Amino acid sequence: MKSNGKIAIITGATGGIGFQVAKRLGNDGYTVILNGIDDEAGAERVKELSSEGIKAEYYGFDVTDEDAVTDNIEKIGKKYGKIDVLVNNAGGLGGRSRFEDMTTEFYRSVMALNLDSTFFASRAAIPFLKKGENASIINYTSIAGWNAGGPGAGIYGTSKAGVHAITRALAKDLAEYGIRVNAVSPGTIDTPFHAQIKSTKPEVFESWKNNILLGRLGKPEDVASVISFLVSDDASFMTAETIQVGGGQGLGI
Repeated sequence: MKSNGKIAIITGATGGIGFQVAKRLGNDGYTVILNGIDDEAGAERVKELSSEGIKAEYYGFDVTDEDAVTDNIEKIGKKYGKIDVLVNNAGGLGGRSRFEDMTTEFYRSVMALNLDSTFFASRAAIPFLKKGENASIINYTSIAGWNAGGPGAGIYGTSKAGVHAITRALAKDLAEYGIRVNAVSPGTIDTPFHAQIKSTKPEVFESWKNNILLGRLGKPEDVASVISFLVSDDASFMTAETIQVGGGQGLGI
């Protein structure tokens, strides 16, 4: 088994970007703890990682459930005696709704998925991150946090703007303990997140490349490699930063 003795928790890690982050950190030598809500997929992902010599575990819980997040992260922290990395990967669009028609339930569900989850997991992990080595938290914001998102995605953009702010706030709060907090802001990454539009409107999906300076969609590995750097000793003087991983999205010709 590959091992550097460090522990990394990745939420929402049973597929897409999260799984590639788990695989990359596992190959970097971390023991990776995958979280998700699909227990069958979780078991498969652990099996896949284990077959590659990566030490991996799966914990099934909903990141919007405060008690479940706290209980599970405490279990992980107590089992290993520390946490070195927390990657708050879980999140998503949650659907689309214009504000005039938006229900309070929808508003709260999107905020919970993206912002509450980041707060719950970070809060629970802090006591164990204090015991970690070059410990850090990685959050996910989005270009929508700056441009407020497309039609019907306004509350998603609002939640991601909150993640940008809480990243900097956590960095201020935790600097005295040597815990770094940074964020990545993925552009359009070719994952199952876009599966519906890719299958129903492939021409629209392909046209997205036109707004990306490098002329292609991102791959999950593109995000994973940046996170690998951010949690490494090479980034030990970086905190409160948000790294755009979008190929120059918004600057395309």
